[in-house]
Amino acid sequence: MRKLVVFNTVTVDGYFTGANGDMSWAHKNDPEWQEFTSGNARGESVMVFGRVTYQMMAGWWPSPQAMKVMPDVAGRMNSASKIVFSRTLNEASWNNTTLVKTDPASAIQKIKKESGPDLIIFGSGTIVSLLAEHGLIDEYQIVLSPIVLGRGRTMFEGVKQPLNLKLTGSRSFKNGNVVLYYQPAK
Repeated sequence: MRKLVVFNTVTVDGYFTGANGDMSWAHKNDPEWQEFTSGNARGESVMVFGRVTYQMMAGWWPSPQAMKVMPDVAGRMNSASKIVFSRTLNEASWNNTTLVKTDPASAIQKIKKESGPDLIIFGSGTIVSLLAEHGLIDEYQIVLSPIVLGRGRTMFEGVKQPLNLKLTGSRSFKNGNVVLYYQPAK
């Protein structure tokens, strides 16, 4: 069975985007962090997005600037298989993207039963909340960034019941980031 993982960066005060959707605070440009993110980019996973995150990513990673700043990550992002959930998009033109207009929970349940690489969600708070509520997320990889925004959006906005998680690992970086690895507590 395929695994579904969330990889998101959050602030100390719990936001994964600023009030206006800004995520520039999440990008660190130092060698240790670059090596970590480049290593993650080498993995084989199908990327899962909601419409908003998809459009943001599709607007950045194919650009010449992305290839210049983070060539390993950009190459992987552009070549990887991607799924975008959207009721409003009519097409998904970013390389190797499948547009799914049906219920994300039902679609993910079906996809997880198929053979193939694991799935990873970036951003996409609405999708994270929905899939978390349905118990479909197998691991949360949360990058805690040493910044306080004061306002913004949490990736668990709309979750109606507590999600008990178990810490399975962590790694800290010189730039202040700490990656926390959680699985749902049974």
